[in-house]
Amino acid sequence: MSGHHETPAGTPEVTRMLAEWVVGLDGSDIPDEVRREGLRTFVNWVGCAVGGARHETVDAALRAVMPFSGERNATVLGRPERLDPLHAALLNGITSHVLDYDDTHLKTIIHPAGPVASALLALSEIRPMSGEDFLTALIIGVEVECRIGNSVYPHHYDRGWHITGTSGVFGAAAAVGKAIGLDRQRMQWALGLAATQSSGLREMFGTMTKSFHPGRAAQNGMMSALMAEAGFDSSERALEAPRGFATVMSDKQDWSEILDDLGTRWEAALNSYKPFACGIVIHPAIDGCQQIRTEIGNRVAEIASVQLTTHPLVLELTGKRTPRTGLEGKFSVFHAAAVALLQGDGAPTAFTDEVVTNPQVIDLRDRINATADPACHEASVTIRVTFKDGSTLDKHIERAIGSSEVPLTDEQIDDKFTVQSALVIGEAATEQLLRMAWETPRSADISEIARCSSQNAVSA
Repeated sequence: MSGHHETPAGTPEVTRMLAEWVVGLDGSDIPDEVRREGLRTFVNWVGCAVGGARHETVDAALRAVMPFSGERNATVLGRPERLDPLHAALLNGITSHVLDYDDTHLKTIIHPAGPVASALLALSEIRPMSGEDFLTALIIGVEVECRIGNSVYPHHYDRGWHITGTSGVFGAAAAVGKAIGLDRQRMQWALGLAATQSSGLREMFGTMTKSFHPGRAAQNGMMSALMAEAGFDSSERALEAPRGFATVMSDKQDWSEILDDLGTRWEAALNSYKPFACGIVIHPAIDGCQQIRTEIGNRVAEIASVQLTTHPLVLELTGKRTPRTGLEGKFSVFHAAAVALLQGDGAPTAFTDEVVTNPQVIDLRDRINATADPACHEASVTIRVTFKDGSTLDKHIERAIGSSEVPLTDEQIDDKFTVQSALVIGEAATEQLLRMAWETPRSADISEIARCSSQNAVSA
């Protein structure tokens, strides 16, 4: 066959074996602690999706797609507008990621829930499913995208691919495929259709397009599963073939990361939740600067300079010295540190256009410098504050809040959910939505959560 290349001898049938596992897995095979983390993942995602619903990025996306929507039977969380399920999946992927406040698989920096939950919840509005079935599919989707991400990380990411978009499409396809009951053959096709739509460029960080990646991954993954269900075929070795995903997109192909210990080692159990609404590599600096602010109080006004010593990835990803917009501010360790020192803030309110252009913030930002140290852990930072009288204060953060060593508690997830959501749909609706989200395992119809999120929503 034209363009057909032999898979190297000894390469396992990765796509088939992964599809087989997804199809064969029963919800009762998932350990309780993994299901618990899946629930935390979903609760955190709902809060982020509602929290981001009024962002100008979402307004622009809605203006673009509304004229092309099919039957409007699916919810855009936190909004009164409704769309067809494919477009709702796109929009909810955007809303949940636009504030950069979502979940993170720390090994790969994938934001797992956006592509998967956005696709599944939109599907549930036309194909009803229980909360238990929803959680099973969600956990499977997260597991698939994180394992595929592990197999090519960090080479794939270092090349410039945004791994949430590129691996997220597999997660969405696997989750929707599981929910609609694809057989092994069709699940392989769904993964193949996902592979050919795998995309997202890191060049887009700091623009609206970054949040488009998980949205498109959700939409494309959902489409992949639905087309496979309809008999639309694909390569059955899309992951491992010489012209398949892993070889085309990365210099590293570690099949053991995908296939080993399936069902016993759970990547979905390793998910973490952001305490601050920006690139995760900045979190140690914010954590440290907030602690310093608590300690020094009004002496913030006497700061002459701040020196950060960080992991090299911090400056590579978030080295923007002079951000001009709120979205760019999320990729400026200098801005984030300044706002944490001045206002104690790391929530979405720290990353608005107004705060980024605030003269007081700019003045302090310009006195902050950072040095990369390869020996510094990604979740660590050392901060030296020098005051105008020449005195200094040193702060070392060994592991930032939100890291695997210092995870957010359920109560902190609740607080984060409430702070975001109440601004969009009010406190009473937020309280109801949060309660419903935690009660997902007992829900007979998970789509009720989507509808609840938009009951008080008003158009921007």
